[in-house]
Amino acid sequence: MPILCERGEAQDPALRPAGGHGMTTFILASASPRRLQLLGQIGLTPAKVIHPEIDETPHKAEIPGKYALRIAGAKAAAIATQQPDSVILAADTVAAAGRRILPKAEDEKTARKCLELLSGRRHRVYTAVCVISPLRSPLEGDQTSASLKDAARVVGGICNAVVTPRGSSVVTDVTRFRPLPLKGGAEVSVRLVMTQLRFLRLGAKEIDAYIATGEWRGKAGGYGIQGKAEAFIPWMSGSYSNVVGLPLAETACMLAAAGINPW
Repeated sequence: MPILCERGEAQDPALRPAGGHGMTTFILASASPRRLQLLGQIGLTPAKVIHPEIDETPHKAEIPGKYALRIAGAKAAAIATQQPDSVILAADTVAAAGRRILPKAEDEKTARKCLELLSGRRHRVYTAVCVISPLRSPLEGDQTSASLKDAARVVGGICNAVVTPRGSSVVTDVTRFRPLPLKGGAEVSVRLVMTQLRFLRLGAKEIDAYIATGEWRGKAGGYGIQGKAEAFIPWMSGSYSNVVGLPLAETACMLAAAGINPW
């Protein structure tokens, strides 16, 4: 069922009513300073920022969109089991060349290989966004909390049901369920956003100069579009903020549906 933006009453956007049981806290489940900055652009400041400790190793033959969905869901589930009365936002961004998942560059060698691969060709950037929130009307008699394994299994199944974009189209898909076995029940919403980009053909001089900036460190695909690498990208189709790390239009709608409204 598609999630539509809902306008709520004016309030601290990091808090919202929780089914008559006080206020619910808005938590960003991410270690990325870029996602925090992007939320700030639309007037949202999470009450807490928590780095989820999960295994982010890709599965064998896992395609980029499905990988991003699985990791975003696992991040959200990990924090939701610790903070069951909170609205949790998690995301994962993946750069892909064809079906190949490009790594987050942690050293110059990896960054250089990524830039050489992307040079003169098109590639895609996927961001999966997952929001877990308590039910507005908590389920009666449900006083149990899920284990991380149970929550991850349920959220993983939801994420796996999302259709990944195909061909050259820019497609998003949303799934919304209420099966997460947290105290009082929970809603899970997931969205996958894809942006296509084309790099200029880069020579050794351009790659060396970009490596010297250090902007590539920790970035998917070995570059950050919000820095000097934007000069390498003459064409893009889709969301710019998606490439930075969080598609703002889609995320704002998902959070508004969960009661966290920037407006």
